[in-house]
Amino acid sequence: MKIIPVPCLEDNYAYLIVDESTKKAAAVDPVEPEKVLKAAGEVGASVDCVLTTHHHWDHAGGNEKMGLQVPGIKVYGGSLDNVKGCTDQVENGTKLSLGKDIEILCLHTPCHTKGHISYYVTNQEGGDPAVFTGDTLFIAGCGKFFEGTAEQMYQSLIVTLGSLPKATRVYCGHEYTVKNLKFVLTVEPENGKVKQKLEWAETQRGTNQPTVPSTIGDEFETNTFMRVDLPEIQAKFGAKSPVEALGEVRKTKDNWKG
Repeated sequence: MKIIPVPCLEDNYAYLIVDESTKKAAAVDPVEPEKVLKAAGEVGASVDCVLTTHHHWDHAGGNEKMGLQVPGIKVYGGSLDNVKGCTDQVENGTKLSLGKDIEILCLHTPCHTKGHISYYVTNQEGGDPAVFTGDTLFIAGCGKFFEGTAEQMYQSLIVTLGSLPKATRVYCGHEYTVKNLKFVLTVEPENGKVKQKLEWAETQRGTNQPTVPSTIGDEFETNTFMRVDLPEIQAKFGAKSPVEALGEVRKTKDNWKG
């Protein structure tokens, strides 16, 4: 299984997931279809389907054009999200396959949008699994609560995504890593792993390299939004529960001028 990040717009990521034995590919959030199809051509892959994480235009806005460029392509999207160009709705637990070796499990991760779907991808050939988290989980951050509550984001982040194997690679929808880590340092200045990761991320961006993927294990160490079960994080926000802490972290980040 080969995963190719395709930078789009200002700071978005589309992705290609390629089944190497058949050269069939899935395109995640291909907002700029030309770029995604060009990247597929460069590795000799043909795009078989589109996996849409949520309805926002910077993720779903290329779906209709993709349908014109690849006639008959299946475009998947969450049943509770009004996804542009969607041909096949998916729900929590829907299973898809790609090529010969790749299995895709749809996970409902609502809050940023009501019907947000994350795609958990495993390869029968082995290797670490991957999850495409759209705007639910970012590296060192999470999406704004546009259509949901702190309770829902807690379920999405800590219960659903947090229960995936720690080695699962995290591919998110935007390149926000440096800014996110700078915020985390204002909350957890004593966290050495965050300092290290920020230095690494700044070096990556300095040479125009992506900071994806992270891993679920990494996020539990360097992403305050994923660490709200810890009493010391709750204490920093005067919160009496993980959900309350998550709401407070989000509020603080929303008002942060970093």
